[in-house]
Amino acid sequence: MCLLLAACGGGSDSAPPPATGSGAIALSAAAQLGQKIFNDATLSVSGTQSCASCHVTGSAFAEDASASGVDHGSPVPIGGAGMNQTGFRNTPSLMYASLIPAFTIDADGGPNGGFFRDGRANTLADQAVLPFTTSFEMGNADASAVIARLKTRPYLADFQALYGSAVLDDPATALARMGQALAAFETEEPSFHPFSSKYDAFQNGQVQLSAQELRGLALFNNATKGNCSACHPSTSGDGVHPPMFTDFSYDNLGIPRNGLIPANAASAPAGTPVDSDDGIQAYYDLGVCGPFREQTVNFFSNCGQFKVPTLRNIAVTAPYFHNGRFTTLKDAIGFYVRRDTNPEEWYPMNADGTVTKFDDLPAIYGGQFVVTPGVVGSDAGYLGNVNTSEIPYNRSIGDTPALSPDEIDDVITFLCTLTDGYDPAHPGAQVLPAQCQAAVHATAAFPTSQSR
Repeated sequence: MCLLLAACGGGSDSAPPPATGSGAIALSAAAQLGQKIFNDATLSVSGTQSCASCHVTGSAFAEDASASGVDHGSPVPIGGAGMNQTGFRNTPSLMYASLIPAFTIDADGGPNGGFFRDGRANTLADQAVLPFTTSFEMGNADASAVIARLKTRPYLADFQALYGSAVLDDPATALARMGQALAAFETEEPSFHPFSSKYDAFQNGQVQLSAQELRGLALFNNATKGNCSACHPSTSGDGVHPPMFTDFSYDNLGIPRNGLIPANAASAPAGTPVDSDDGIQAYYDLGVCGPFREQTVNFFSNCGQFKVPTLRNIAVTAPYFHNGRFTTLKDAIGFYVRRDTNPEEWYPMNADGTVTKFDDLPAIYGGQFVVTPGVVGSDAGYLGNVNTSEIPYNRSIGDTPALSPDEIDDVITFLCTLTDGYDPAHPGAQVLPAQCQAAVHATAAFPTSQSR
């Protein structure tokens, strides 16, 4: 089960962080500069948007999706010169981003690693600077405009002390140096990679998981049930760091189209990229095949794939998937296991009672697949880019879903153990989101928050 539940932020130009968080450390001069840049809204055209606006500390450096957040509950960020331009993709968490490898084509011929959901940036520094000149984010026209703003900031002397004054005469290089400082901050600051979840404490022998959490872990790892660990390994990938809960691969899960994204409307806003592969919709997000990745992955079968994110802190980083289509883990996992057995729950119903599966993918790539709910065999013969071969996606209409509702709750309770900030000495101090409490079946509950 590839939980693709997932703008300043890639490989890092700095040394890798410690394997585990170990308290406060002294940041380098570059990291201190990066921290100032990260939190500086005056570097945007609106004067109100910074990296920290979209990557909120309390949301694991992802978007605050609440109605009171800066994006007012939108599944995608809002920015631009007038703070009225809506983006296209759900904001990913920056936690553990410094451990993401550079983009490559793996031994199986598929994409792996890289930054952003389509892997179009190779390093953390590369990714960190792109929002500065993106029209629907910080809105600067070009590197020169960004550096003009930098020259007005009180930390300009810090920048010059690190990189010299002459670099300011070359805006592209100066902007790249800003990216290096941001990468240093995200790499050195322990709060970006604390490895302080209950699961980490469990692996270190400091705490026991509850019976339900252990059931969830077993289902997560079971190749015939959740099969989540196929893409989200629960053991260390390099033998040095604790498990990242992603193999950095890419997958196409046929996520339903999200009508709350303005670009998905029939009358899409000006500036929306147009896809010519299908006459049904004007805009499709094809992930590694564009429209935002200039160097597309030129393999037909990869179109519609997005990078598999880490599941660390997944309980506090809703909404989920590249388009923010689902707002709860219960719905996200329910989609995984009932996408094919009960497509009517997730996709548009047509006037004749049929359902159009994979409605956010052009037909040429296997989208717009029409089936009849409840009619066994009506979904036979699918040929397309959506993953229909791996468990739990290998089901058909009439089959039993891979997980029952109670088993979904078990998996959710396990996923909640991946939330950082757990103290084995004071286990009751961690406040977990309400969706974690709702999944608990045992009488012993844990503190909750109504903010999510």
